Amino acid sequence: MSGVLDPARYVSHLPAISGDLPPGALAFATDPDHYDFRSRRCVKDLVLRAVRGAGGEEMEVEFQHSCWKHDEDLLIRYAGVSGFVIDPADEDLGTDLGAVVLDEILPHGAGCSHEIACREGTLTIFCRDLQAVWTKTACSRDS
Repeated sequence: MSGVLDPARYVSHLPAISGDLPPGALAFATDPDHYDFRSRRCVKDLVLRAVRGAGGEEMEVEFQHSCWKHDEDLLIRYAGVSGFVIDPADEDLGTDLGAVVLDEILPHGAGCSHEIACREGTLTIFCRDLQAVWTKTACSRDS
């Protein structure tokens, strides 16, 4: 059925590739809440807020919560960055790619690739490893 968002195929493939993922990427990809659309720590519906260090060996990508779903923001720190692609590369759009739809972390070279599909485009980072950090916000699901 087209138009249905389902991470099941990727999640079922994770055990086969988990031994090839670096430790931080593995922890983030296999977190049970990561692909549970009902979870407050599911990446779906987070909004890309900032990309820092693009073009450097260290990068940070910051995601803002959606108050109706999340009570934390997400910061991902990438180490040993060897590539960074925004598609479409639209200067007017910049990093305003809209809400996250789904992401995948795959083994790549001496590390991993992290592809983050958003409503308006895709962000892909190739790195040695990544660290995902959730931080509380003042947002309340009751507001």
